[in-house]
Amino acid sequence: MRLERVDVGDDPAAAAADVRALAPAPASVSAVVSEIVAAVQAGGDTALRELVARYDLGGAAPPAQLRLTPEELDVELAADVRAGLEVAITNVALVADAGVGEDVTVDLPQGQRIVLREVPMRRAAIYVPGGQAPYPSTVVMGVVTARAAGVEEVVVLTPPRIDPVIRAACALTGVHEVYAMGGAHGIAALAHGTDEIERVDVIAGPGSLIVQEAKRQVSDIVGIDGFYGPSDVLVLCDGSADPRLVALDLLAQGEHGPGAPVLAVCDDCAVLDAIVAELEQLAPQRPTSDPAAFVLVHADSMRTALAFAEAFAPEHLELVGAEAEALASRVRAAGCVFVGSDGATAFGDYVAGSNHCLPSGSAARFASGLSPRHFRRRMSEVRIGAAAGALAAAGAPIARAEGFTVHAESMEARVRENPTT
Repeated sequence: MRLERVDVGDDPAAAAADVRALAPAPASVSAVVSEIVAAVQAGGDTALRELVARYDLGGAAPPAQLRLTPEELDVELAADVRAGLEVAITNVALVADAGVGEDVTVDLPQGQRIVLREVPMRRAAIYVPGGQAPYPSTVVMGVVTARAAGVEEVVVLTPPRIDPVIRAACALTGVHEVYAMGGAHGIAALAHGTDEIERVDVIAGPGSLIVQEAKRQVSDIVGIDGFYGPSDVLVLCDGSADPRLVALDLLAQGEHGPGAPVLAVCDDCAVLDAIVAELEQLAPQRPTSDPAAFVLVHADSMRTALAFAEAFAPEHLELVGAEAEALASRVRAAGCVFVGSDGATAFGDYVAGSNHCLPSGSAARFASGLSPRHFRRRMSEVRIGAAAGALAAAGAPIARAEGFTVHAESMEARVRENPTT
């Protein structure tokens, strides 16, 4: 277990950058991903099957079919797991429904009308990571949100061999198609399409560095939610915090692996010392918790602690204790904020109703967590009508100033064709 102690001092931004640097920079995968994406684009289904065999099946024979049948999704679940998934589905759907915008009509002074229409994308893909463990919770987060947005066809891609609980979650959430493939080749197939696989309009979901880089590389032809991973948490607490609960939350986040540090920030050194003691006692019994580092950060005040947290821009921010909780309305840079001693990040990972697909690596400065907005787009519907004359008088001089004389002529022609306007 790697423990680090940091003092914020008088430069919260520099201290936050130093903590981010504790996680080693990942090796560049850009060239490898580029080759895989190009292979799928050029070779279609044949190349895709060969890549699935190589990367997903460890060199086994290429599969005859990548899409799962309805029978393969018909899985019996343990009663408590099914009940838990149903709670998660309901709560995520309620929150997602609240995030769906309505059309807005704007009548302007010259007489024209603009309707700002929100329209769902027709087809979306949700990437569900495989590897170390199954993630039915990611099925819920992605699929339920896309369906709430009004997406007609929601596709899941996830590496084989697909755990039964993943298949059951796909059935429970009403997935349109499920493909047993992962990695950059899976992303490329859904972005470009093949003879057997129809391309999608947006790809969302967490995944490995390879997956996230593949999403980035195809973002010129398909929408993406963002670059999600590796996962982190920052617990900002005051002197009243329970050290054991803070330590458990740090250890829980550490289960995601060594990609990023997990932090506790406090203005009370005694509390930080107590958290260290709890970590040292609890960690040996929880060997799956292995973040880049457990970082204990001292700030001279809650104000400085918040400045550090804002500079770090965590994926998950917990505010624990009355003084810390009072800062909630001032937070601007966090993927999701959990307020109160009962607000463990783990609730948000599963059943709270908030989405666990969140911006990481300080991207919370400018990016948002997964929501219906990622599956909808806004466009303007314009009705000029009687406003043509007034708008041509205003617009034509601008067009001529830019050297676009036909733009001006096009506007003015409407006035001549409609002399009453």
